[in-house]
Amino acid sequence: MVAVTLTDIATPAALVDEARMMRNIARMQSRMATHGVRLRPHVKTPKCIEVARRQQAAGACGVTVSTLKEAEEFFGGGFADVLYAVCIAPQKLDRVLALRRRGCALSILVDSVAAAQAVVDKGRAEQHAFDVMIEVDTDGHRSGVKPDDAILLDIGAVLHQGGATLKGVMTHAGSSYALNTPEALQAMAEQERGGCVRAAERLRTAGLPCLEVSVGSTPTALSARHLDGVTEVRAGVYVFFDLVMVNVGVCAMQDVALSVLTTVIGHQPDKGWAIVDAGWMAMSRDRGTQRQKVDYGYGAVCDANGRPLSELVMAEANQEHGIVARRDGTADPAIADGLPLGTQSRILPNHACATATQFGDYRVIAQDGAAHDIWRRFDGW
Repeated sequence: MVAVTLTDIATPAALVDEARMMRNIARMQSRMATHGVRLRPHVKTPKCIEVARRQQAAGACGVTVSTLKEAEEFFGGGFADVLYAVCIAPQKLDRVLALRRRGCALSILVDSVAAAQAVVDKGRAEQHAFDVMIEVDTDGHRSGVKPDDAILLDIGAVLHQGGATLKGVMTHAGSSYALNTPEALQAMAEQERGGCVRAAERLRTAGLPCLEVSVGSTPTALSARHLDGVTEVRAGVYVFFDLVMVNVGVCAMQDVALSVLTTVIGHQPDKGWAIVDAGWMAMSRDRGTQRQKVDYGYGAVCDANGRPLSELVMAEANQEHGIVARRDGTADPAIADGLPLGTQSRILPNHACATATQFGDYRVIAQDGAAHDIWRRFDGW
């Protein structure tokens, strides 16, 4: 596309600062190289082929997805090594099989004997050996089997003896998002690593195969002191970062590569409000920073060049209206002078995944501040 200035872009629009994104990619890839493990990025945050190609070019191996639609889209975009990191429902095995028969090296996930048996039964009926990982729960945050639970070996035995390919174990320390000190993050990273490695060792001791040990979240990936026994790390939001990650402490505000371009459409001077044309339909309803040390409302406000406007946040949001005000709640009538009608601002998101999904494409901003490209983004399951 021909480069356009921000004033030529209809708002609200999702902007990707390409230089920031590339620094984020390089930082994570360098860290994984230092630890001697593969990086399998989780592509659920951008859901964009162009972003994943840049991660691949930097050295990433394969992709992690959270929907079969993602698996289909990324396989169509040239990514054949795919891990579907959500426990499989038996009803979805036909779609998995279709992808695998087209040449996609798609691995699936189970965390129960019932799910393992369903995979085995489908494989026998179709004369096909599925590639399967067992999800391990290392922090009590979500799904998975505990590393020391007897059921781990039962699941492994059902898969291996039933003809499926037991590839290994994986875990995700999602509770790391609630932490905010280096010490706590390092401890969680070690808990994640240690638990998943212990599960793998138990499977091997029982005579079951366990080639892969897959761990990861952005906070733990950037905090782990070592990754002994791990073969790959999965992380996703690092590619854009967001305000939750700023509060966690693994990035700074100037690292956040995703923002929403919006325009001032009115004022309420007595309330200290500037009203913009990006509401929760653009930012999402995610208030993830509300429980953290700094509450950014629906997002932090920057000028059109991406420089933070100190203490201003999107304090409230309706469907298509956002209310920009001081974070401390002070009614500052000077906001109307600083943000006159027609002024463009960028709003940094609380949760990059949730905000990105409100848009069908990204406007890619280069060093000169102009939009030089449009990258398609997709949705669906």
